[in-house]
Amino acid sequence: MDSKKNEGKINIEINKEVAKGVYSNLAIISHSQTEFLIDFAQLFPGIPKAEVVSRVIMAPEHLKRLSIALNENIRKYEQNHGEIQLNNKTTLPFGFGPNTPKA
Repeated sequence: MDSKKNEGKINIEINKEVAKGVYSNLAIISHSQTEFLIDFAQLFPGIPKAEVVSRVIMAPEHLKRLSIALNENIRKYEQNHGEIQLNNKTTLPFGFGPNTPKA
């Protein structure tokens, strides 16, 4: 009986280092016929090079499932906290890029 109760559930374990997470304000997505690569990077004002801090490689089916889950979570977030506003004037966060004012 207990085996039916736990059917379809996954036990997930996370170590302390991974649980800390990493900050990313830039994601670069590329793909081949068989996989998607998502590089998460940090981009800071005044530093001309972004540093990749994590890379995730996924099969197309898994990425599509992730996309569906992300969209569902964004919908729930916006129901609770309001619409997430996007600044469509630029593709980089404010203060980044070639038109950044210099002091």
